[in-house]
Amino acid sequence: MSTEPLIGVHISIGKSLELAFDRALEIGCTTFQIFTRNPRAWAFKPLDSDQVAAFRQRRKSEGFRVVVAHMPYLPNLASPVKETMKASRLSLSEEVRRCDALGIDYLVTHLGSHMGSGTMVGVKNVADAVNQALGRSEGGTTVLLENMAGQKNSVGSRFEELRMILDRIKKQERAAVCLDTCHVFAAGFDLSCPSAVKNSMGTVEDSVGKGRVKVVHLNDSKGVVGSNLDRHENVGEGKIGSKGIRAFLHYGKNAEKPLIMETPYEDVREMKKSISLVRSLLK
Repeated sequence: MSTEPLIGVHISIGKSLELAFDRALEIGCTTFQIFTRNPRAWAFKPLDSDQVAAFRQRRKSEGFRVVVAHMPYLPNLASPVKETMKASRLSLSEEVRRCDALGIDYLVTHLGSHMGSGTMVGVKNVADAVNQALGRSEGGTTVLLENMAGQKNSVGSRFEELRMILDRIKKQERAAVCLDTCHVFAAGFDLSCPSAVKNSMGTVEDSVGKGRVKVVHLNDSKGVVGSNLDRHENVGEGKIGSKGIRAFLHYGKNAEKPLIMETPYEDVREMKKSISLVRSLLK
């Protein structure tokens, strides 16, 4: 896999973490993203040594260069509510610990909502949460801040907010950005043609820096540009369209990054179709 583009989807772990590799290979992925636990619950079972060993061995034997994990849905790192803040920070710390153990390269996290307390409160809360999690970690997993779609009170829809968080993180080498194309578009940054991609990506680079985007969530958008609608569509079938996705892939070094699709289906045939389309757009 060493010379191939890094293209994949979000994979279900089902009953076993290591089975993600079987699913990824069946679909034709050269990278993939998983949840390491139930994403819709606070409670979880700790990893045991056999799970960790099996996952690491499968990765080594299959030759995956990059594996990505995503935080569960419930934590709100930007929350000003003490109970939620505490639970969210513990969740992030535990997830970093799990990813460290499994040897996962990147952990993507949503930033959440400041719930009306103000952007700067949310920025500080997210940075404090990341600092706490990385301060307790002796591993190598990098935490990636995912840009948001512009929902009311959300933190991270504007790229300068991502930069403000990054600037507050102590372990700079272990914090970066996951850029979601649907969220970029929904937040008001057009990606539908080459000139729009150049303008929007210029804003990203000016705000967070050229080298700080480590992973791309390559999602099309059901909503129009500036809709603030976080609704993913299959690549080439949404409002960004194939023309825009192609332009995005050919901008700068985007094609060299891990490209993860989070599409609204679980159908193997459709996932294979999307991976084939992305490969064709890269040519």
